[in-house]
Amino acid sequence: MARLNDSAQWIILMGFLVSFAIFFLAVVINQSTVVGQTTAESVIEFPKSDIRDIRAVALETAGIADEEDRRIVVGDITSIAQQRTHAIVSLHFVPAADSRMQVTIHYNNGVTEYDEVWISP
Repeated sequence: MARLNDSAQWIILMGFLVSFAIFFLAVVINQSTVVGQTTAESVIEFPKSDIRDIRAVALETAGIADEEDRRIVVGDITSIAQQRTHAIVSLHFVPAADSRMQVTIHYNNGVTEYDEVWISP
């Protein structure tokens, strides 16, 4: 660029700056759409209805007095959750004081992990 005059050097320099700015903006816009997409997907992937259904069945199961019947129902719940939603569900029932029942619910589908401890009133 030694043979070019000052005006030509200025035009070439501005061309480089503008092209770099356009490239930078294209990268930033591309990344912002990726971030928005993954955020929306994570909200969609939250299995709220599955957790509500398992929680409702677990709280109904806490009312079963017979330990063997409760164990059968828990086995059915875990196998159905594994087959239909590919989720690992574990339920533990521990008698608490004053004939109350403590229920521990664990739900994990590989994306979402949910834990809850509920004590019957």
